Amino acid sequence: MAKKGNRIQVILECTEHKESGQPGTSRYITTKNKKNTPDRIELKKFNPVLKKMTVHKEIK
Repeated sequence: MAKKGNRIQVILECTEHKESGQPGTSRYITTKNKKNTPDRIELKKFNPVLKKMTVHKEIK
């Protein structure tokens, strides 16, 4: 039986990692309620490659 509701899975990707020039990426998978937050979300998450908290934006 499928889940009902407006909750969808989204992928968050680090914004500072691309500019640093280091190999690899920092990505997280989370869920959001599409009805309450129709725009893209930004969260501060830990980047293990850069070893610090950075802003991660939703990608499509």
